[in-house]
Amino acid sequence: MNDDPETIRAKMAINRRAVVAGGLGALAAPAILRVIPANAQSKAIKIGFVSPKTGPLAGFGEADAFIIAQVNKILKPGLKIGDGKTYPVEIIPKDSQSTGTRASEVASELILHDKVDLILAQAAPDTTNPVADQAEVNETPCVTTNCPWQPYFFGRNGDPKKGFTWTYHFFWGLEDVIAAYLPIWDGAPTNKVMGGLFPNDADGNAWGDPQRGLPPALIKAGYKLLDPGRYQVMNNDFTSQITQFKQAGAQIVVGNMIPPDFATFWSQAAQQDFHPKIVTIGKALLFPSVVESLGARGNGLTTEIWWTPTFPFKSGLTGQSARQLTDAYVAATQRPWTQPIGYQHALFEVAIDILKRTKAVDPKSILDSIIATNYNSMVGKVQWTGKPLKNITKTPLVAGQWQRKGKEFNLVITENKSAPEIPVGGTLQLLS
Repeated sequence: MNDDPETIRAKMAINRRAVVAGGLGALAAPAILRVIPANAQSKAIKIGFVSPKTGPLAGFGEADAFIIAQVNKILKPGLKIGDGKTYPVEIIPKDSQSTGTRASEVASELILHDKVDLILAQAAPDTTNPVADQAEVNETPCVTTNCPWQPYFFGRNGDPKKGFTWTYHFFWGLEDVIAAYLPIWDGAPTNKVMGGLFPNDADGNAWGDPQRGLPPALIKAGYKLLDPGRYQVMNNDFTSQITQFKQAGAQIVVGNMIPPDFATFWSQAAQQDFHPKIVTIGKALLFPSVVESLGARGNGLTTEIWWTPTFPFKSGLTGQSARQLTDAYVAATQRPWTQPIGYQHALFEVAIDILKRTKAVDPKSILDSIIATNYNSMVGKVQWTGKPLKNITKTPLVAGQWQRKGKEFNLVITENKSAPEIPVGGTLQLLS
């Protein structure tokens, strides 16, 4: 008589158990135990990382793969934390695609699906703010950088009296931009009339804010700022702004723009015979590829300088100087170094320092470790002391100019009054 299906499955299960309990099991189990170290049994610590790999802000994420590979090599043996145990560490990168909507989506995925223990983000408020908002709502420890602190904090409707609970940020602020820019302008023979170019985004609204942005400081310093109002990102026509600047006799242009928008403006300025003496633009002029694409008209443009190979700081993680880090990047990628590299490296430095000191792999312990941070990084000291605000700690900033030598452009530090520990490399050259 044939067995029914349930009886057949029961017999098969009994046979499998017998094999495992017999000689095969006795041979296989010790072999498996020998190749898996005890510390690998610990739950992996997961670090989420959101950065723009594509879209108009992709330059900010250009060095991500290099930085993550460097960090993964260091973390290969695992990470010993404050409880004395060693844990494997998994870094999970996500592309924000240069949009706030996508940054929010991937941050939610990292927190709710991947169950990350710590989430990191970098590159303008388009990425840092939505990621930090997701972290705050979901009570996940978060550290961000590469965004002036005002658009990060006030762009998230932060209350200075309360601050945020789970989200912490290190970078400079708009007051540091002003302190770095003014020596450039003050030392040049101009009429002190300037045109402002501020887009309708978190950065542009913060830079052009009449209370917290550049306007009040510029007025106090004796400059007249013509602000034509917010333009839409990815604008293809700056005729209105250029016309107003020419009519006002503006000899300086200041603003915060993404690379495509500045390229459009600067091309149209030449076509419409607008020739200011100084052009100082944040964000767009960080990248050598943008300046090189402008050809001869890239020579002499000025910008804030976050970080260069000449900065006097070194990594507490790798021991590399700023010069050694950039040399390693150029050798590995065959691409020129960019300013965000130092902060991308520092972001992971700080994250690993936080995890080393945490007493357990749980949100509250990691948050306590963030708050207690006192670390010397590739971009300077990172320590949240409550100044200027609970969730903000500042890093040094200087200013300088792209100067062309032969076919190459070099970013030269021309002013360091705001951070004298960073050496000057040359003097300002007027555009015309």
